[in-house]
Amino acid sequence: MAKQIKSLRKHKWVRFVISVIMTIASSLLQVYTIQVFMDPCNLLSSGFTGVAILLNKIGTLVGVNISTSLAILSLNIPAALLCFKSVSKRFTFLSCLQFGLTSLFLQTLSFDPFFDDLVLNVFFGGALYGMSIVLALKADGSTGGTDFIALYISDKLHKSIWDYVFIFNACMIIIFGALFGWKAAGYSIIFQFISTRMISSFHHRYAQITVEITTDDPEPVTEAFISNFRHGMSVVDAYGAFSKKHFYICKAVVSSYEEADVVDCIRSINPNVIINSYKTNHFYGSFYHKPIE
Repeated sequence: MAKQIKSLRKHKWVRFVISVIMTIASSLLQVYTIQVFMDPCNLLSSGFTGVAILLNKIGTLVGVNISTSLAILSLNIPAALLCFKSVSKRFTFLSCLQFGLTSLFLQTLSFDPFFDDLVLNVFFGGALYGMSIVLALKADGSTGGTDFIALYISDKLHKSIWDYVFIFNACMIIIFGALFGWKAAGYSIIFQFISTRMISSFHHRYAQITVEITTDDPEPVTEAFISNFRHGMSVVDAYGAFSKKHFYICKAVVSSYEEADVVDCIRSINPNVIINSYKTNHFYGSFYHKPIE
């Protein structure tokens, strides 16, 4: 058991380092998308970053210089403080790292436009912007702002609310269109729709999977699973048609984001087990959702 705990701690540190790298990549991709695809076409990004850009543009209209980078920090820091006690320190750190680096990179990095065509900028920019958010979410963080709040509410309701995030962004773009032209606003809505669909397609925190572990010694497997995960597990007697041997199938339904941890935990106990996982379309009954960490 001590060896298992040590292995799990090492794995958590490795995952944390990977999460930091993914968060840095998310910030770089977000800034790259803003400068290469959005700025040349006067498009508006989503969330608090979009609000920061909108404030900068409004400030320009009235002759006041509102730094986009400073506005990103000013909007996101209160959101982080608001959600801090309801989520973990790790999630808060990664989220703050993401929007902090985005603010820094906007000031220090410069990328040249790639396409001259407006439609190409909208479609490629929307896809890449959505992917920058997915990277942050896959790292178990967020891009701050509305993404931060959306995950906080989603975790409370146990369902995705990204469609409502899109509505918020659409309302912001309507204000943008009234001030700076409806053509740019229309393309910005398409841009935001594409980025939102990218998030919905690749981020499945609340999807469920069934894990089946085939073993001839179920006790260590069930003990390790129950000790580390708040889910039940069923053990079924089975018989191998080829081997002619008696064995057991240990089955459990877990969240998709827990799959890697479950596999690592079980294989640290017995590397010779056979593990099969598949999507669970409908699950009825009590199910524990682990809080954001």
